[in-house]
Amino acid sequence: MKWQIKFLFALIFIFIIDQYIKLIFINGFRWDGSWLSLILVYNKGVAFSMFAFLEEYLKYLQLILLGIVGFYFYKEQLLFKYPILSGILFGAGISNVFDRFIREGVVDYVYYHGWFNFAVFNFADVMIDFSIGMLLLFHFWNNKSKIIE
Repeated sequence: MKWQIKFLFALIFIFIIDQYIKLIFINGFRWDGSWLSLILVYNKGVAFSMFAFLEEYLKYLQLILLGIVGFYFYKEQLLFKYPILSGILFGAGISNVFDRFIREGVVDYVYYHGWFNFAVFNFADVMIDFSIGMLLLFHFWNNKSKIIE
C-alpha cells in the first residue's frame, strides 16, 4: 500500500504543478529575453511538432502508449521499485495528454534561442526527461555487475 501512496502523490503533484504553470501562460504571461523567452505555444505534435499531421488521433495514440507503458511498469515491477519516479513520469505524461483534450494542443512555453533555436517545451517535458533519465541511471547502476561480466 505504501508504494501506491508515493506513486499517486508524485503523479498528482506533478500534474497540478504543470497545469498551474500552463494556466499562467494561458492567462497572458509572457517574457522575452535575449536568449530565453517564456511564450505561449500550442504544440499540436510531439517533440519538435512531429506527428502533428495525426491531429485528433494523436491524443488517443498517446493514451494507448501511456497504457502500454503503465502495463510494462506494472509487469516489470518498476511501479513498486520506483514509485516516485513512476508517478512523476505518468503525472507529466497525463498532464500533456490532458492538454490535448481540453485545449488546442499541448501548452509549451520555454523557448531557448541563444546559440541555436530549440523546440519550445514545458515543465512536464522536463519531468518526463528527468524521470526517464533517473530510471535508466538506476537500472544501469543496479545492473552494473551484469554489464561488466
